[in-house]
Amino acid sequence: MSTLLRLATLAPLALAACSANPTADAQTSRPDRVPAEVVGTFRHYGAPLTVGAGKARAYVVLDERASNRPLEVGVALDAAALESLPVPVAPQPGGGHDHANSHEYLLTLPNGHGTPYQFITLDWNAAGHEPPGIYDLPHFDFHFYTISQAERNAIDPADPQFGAKAARFPASAYVPPRYMVLPPPPAPVNAIPRMGVHWLDVASPELQAPTSPNHKAFTHTFIHGSWDGQFIFDEPMITRAFLLTKPDLTVPLPQAAQVEKPGYYPTTYRITYDATAREYRIALGSLVKRQ
Repeated sequence: MSTLLRLATLAPLALAACSANPTADAQTSRPDRVPAEVVGTFRHYGAPLTVGAGKARAYVVLDERASNRPLEVGVALDAAALESLPVPVAPQPGGGHDHANSHEYLLTLPNGHGTPYQFITLDWNAAGHEPPGIYDLPHFDFHFYTISQAERNAIDPADPQFGAKAARFPASAYVPPRYMVLPPPPAPVNAIPRMGVHWLDVASPELQAPTSPNHKAFTHTFIHGSWDGQFIFDEPMITRAFLLTKPDLTVPLPQAAQVEKPGYYPTTYRITYDATAREYRIALGSLVKRQ
């Protein structure tokens, strides 16, 4: 066999070898699926949305070595998303609750994420919100909802049962240690339209008396939200100033004795900055399966 003939015979085999697994190659190069920190895990992104001068995306980290088990669910903000954000405007007469000056961005999760969360809202609060002197600093709220968008939108003061649903709290077995509604009953329950009732960790540094050695100004905290007798969202809340420090922080979360729905739930929340990707990440992490 001549040299030219041998080359002609081998060429198709070489091409076949190079493209033996084109699907895998294409998946690895997809911009919405990138390797995560651990070998065999990948970060899957949802659709990007314009925030400030940049983009925000929801994401989930899946362990493809373990049938796509979810490890982390979060929000990624590119560096430019913290710039050119809406500025505060004067409240209008009769404007209602303090969240009325916030700007909401609805983020969709990637398909097949395997977590109990149905969607995420990113809220930019240019002037913060109540309580005054605590959370009235420019900050982001990240609401991870376990209900549908239609159910969330039905949390409306026009509902005749709005007050009753707000005052109907989850059973104590579902309440994490140290969490309570502020101010406590019998004061009226402060329910936010299209959000619900906020539960705070009473050990949070920003909630301590200003004279306490444990007091610190608000930089980040974690909130649970309830409505009509069930918890409906988990919420990291973080100041823009703290994000700009490019932190690398993991905070353990108090765990309730039981969960209302089976699924993968966070045991930590993380605030990190990836210098290579130039991306801030706010995540519910170390997911564990609970029944």
